[in-house]
Amino acid sequence: MADAKPVSSSRVVMTQLVLPSHTNSLGSVFGGTVMSWIDIAAAIAAQRHSNKEVVTASIDRLDFVAPVFKGWVVNLRASVNYTSRTSMEVGVRVDAENPKTGETFHTASAYCTFVALGSHGKPVAVPELILENDEDRRRFEAAKMRRQRRLEAKTK
Repeated sequence: MADAKPVSSSRVVMTQLVLPSHTNSLGSVFGGTVMSWIDIAAAIAAQRHSNKEVVTASIDRLDFVAPVFKGWVVNLRASVNYTSRTSMEVGVRVDAENPKTGETFHTASAYCTFVALGSHGKPVAVPELILENDEDRRRFEAAKMRRQRRLEAKTK
């Protein structure tokens, strides 16, 4: 297994402006657009952690909490929550910002699993996580339980 790396070394903060091409007939951003941004932010975190090319293995939970409208700013924060031998769970939180009022609020969250690939296109080992604080430890334990549920569901 590769050397261990701290959670903080792969965190991602990504910002997007909601343009007219991102919106539906109601003037709010398409869910698929937000999903794409989540996948990109999560992939960057996974690549930073593994220093490898990565592929999305699953997005097992995506909750849309509130709409985001044209002209608003979307801030995505992604971090690696858990690592296994060749895979990583990355959590992504999406917050929206209304630039006219300055109000910021939670709009979506997701958990994505990525697999690191070697030069031959096959899964390769990823570094273990160094948990730096109580929040990292809480996220790690919660991700470990989600991984267990995913594996149990796979065998059914």
